[in-house]
Amino acid sequence: MNFLNLPLNIILGNIISFFASIVLILSCVVNDKRQAYKYQVIEALILTVSSAFFLSWTGILTMIIAAARNYLVMNEKLSSKLAIMFIIITLIICPIINTMGWIGLLPMVGIIQLTICNYYMKTIKWIKVAFIVNLLIYAVYFIGIYDFVSCATQIITAIIGFVSLMKLIYDEKKDSSINE
Repeated sequence: MNFLNLPLNIILGNIISFFASIVLILSCVVNDKRQAYKYQVIEALILTVSSAFFLSWTGILTMIIAAARNYLVMNEKLSSKLAIMFIIITLIICPIINTMGWIGLLPMVGIIQLTICNYYMKTIKWIKVAFIVNLLIYAVYFIGIYDFVSCATQIITAIIGFVSLMKLIYDEKKDSSINE
C-alpha cells in the first residue's frame, strides 16, 4: 500500500476511527470513573492508528500521550510532575511536528486541556464536563483532517455526554432531596 495515497488513507482512517468512536461513546455513558478512563485509553490507542492514516503527526503524539495519561488517571497515579511532563512534551514537540497549520495544533490544545482537567477534577460530574469540552475541540480538528467519522462521533458523543451529565445532576438532586 502506498502510504501517501490520501484518498485511500482517508477511507481507511475513517474505518479505523469508527471503532474508536464506539469505544468513545462507551466512555461517556458509564458513571464509573475507572471504567470511563479504561475506555478512553482504548479509544486513544485506536485513534493513534487512524492518525497515521490521516498523516497527522500531532494526532499520533497526542493520542499516545492521552493513552498514557488516561492509564495513569485510571490507576490514580497521575502526579503533578507527570501532568506537567505531559504538558511540556506536548508544548515542545507538537509545534515541531505539526504540518497542518492551526488545525494541527488543536490536538495540542485538547491534550493540555484534558491533562489539566484530569489532574484537578476528581468527580465524575466534572470529568464528564471536561470530556464534553474536549470532544468539541477534537470535533473541529477531525473535520479539518477529513476524519468525518470521528467528527460526527465527537458531536454525537458530546450530546450523549451532556444528556448523561444532566441525568447525573438530576439524580444527585433527587437523592439529596430524599435525604433531607
